[in-house]
Amino acid sequence: MTIKLEQHIDPQLIPVLEKVHDPEIPVLSIMDMGVVRSAQYHDDVVEVKITPTYSGCPAMDVIGDDIVNAFKAINVKAKVSLVLSPAWTTDWITPKGRQALEKYGVAAPLNEEADKAALLGNKRIVKCTNCGSSNTKLVSQFGSTACKALFQCEDCLEPFDYFKCLK
Repeated sequence: MTIKLEQHIDPQLIPVLEKVHDPEIPVLSIMDMGVVRSAQYHDDVVEVKITPTYSGCPAMDVIGDDIVNAFKAINVKAKVSLVLSPAWTTDWITPKGRQALEKYGVAAPLNEEADKAALLGNKRIVKCTNCGSSNTKLVSQFGSTACKALFQCEDCLEPFDYFKCLK
């Protein structure tokens, strides 16, 4: 079951939020990651609510500081808070974000069932981000960060990260 992302974002704040990037995957804005739950003016302060990609994600403090600094750069005060429920899911990554991941060399998350099959080594369905082959193998269930797994293409021999499906 997929939980629909309900966002309450003032459209005039989106250009600023799109300039804030995930520190672990700098090609993705926090908007592309789907972590921004709301962004609204309250009096003279922009209040931004974000959802961590997983519990204890160390990038959230950096993202919070980056949001405050992005608004500070345009002389607007911002306050950031975390929203833990509903939990973030990879379904919230935008299509633009998925394309940016692939171009960056990180395979975008599969659906939940396919993800399990790939991570248990049962199926060769994670496509190489270099050559596009599905002749890939799981090297490690943990890649450069906890939310990624390390794969290698058996055709072009390139290693690459796969962004795990999180529900």
